[in-house]
Amino acid sequence: MGRDNSPTERQLKQLERKQGRRASYDRIMIVTEGSKTEPNYFNEIRAAYRLHTANVEVQHSELGTAPIQVVKYAQELFENGDRHKNIQRRGFEQVYAVFDRDNHDSYFDALRLAESLNGKLRNDAKQAIVFQAVASVPSFELWLLLHFEDVQAPLHRDEVMRRLKLHMSNYEKGVRRSFANTSEHLAIATERAKRLAIRFTAHTDPEPFTAIGALVSLLTTLRS
Repeated sequence: MGRDNSPTERQLKQLERKQGRRASYDRIMIVTEGSKTEPNYFNEIRAAYRLHTANVEVQHSELGTAPIQVVKYAQELFENGDRHKNIQRRGFEQVYAVFDRDNHDSYFDALRLAESLNGKLRNDAKQAIVFQAVASVPSFELWLLLHFEDVQAPLHRDEVMRRLKLHMSNYEKGVRRSFANTSEHLAIATERAKRLAIRFTAHTDPEPFTAIGALVSLLTTLRS
């Protein structure tokens, strides 16, 4: 009998192998606004902590970079999966949509949509999943800056970038090794982000805030 080499059959077999290799901890999907900066950062953490690729999936939004598009793409990818990316339909316990405040008109709508989905969607084991927005005000780079400075007042994204480059002179959007170049100060950045979260939330724009630290803490403790 001839072997079935159709793309669909191969993709299904690849997906089955990926499912069989996953570890015992939660399956997490991270969908980002940026196509390089944030995916590079989270993939670097995944590699550094040897998190199984079947458990931690990092994708950028293919619907667009507006916050509402990031959240909607995360919902769509969770509900429908993607055979081309070997992503199983409803194959996660936790879903995170990562985006910046910037000047996006849909920012608050995205926060509300994520909140409405949290605990409402069910995965392939019929469990209610965590679905959360991971917002930064004004930008992802605030999280990196917190590794070097204790920010307490609102900053424009351009000022965040300017100050970050005082500590990381070669930093640009899409650069690699951002985690390696900041991980020495991860503990202090985490504490600074926690202190900001006591005073402010993702809704209290323009006050500085980032939930990236909480997501990083989750990733770095998955195997413990």
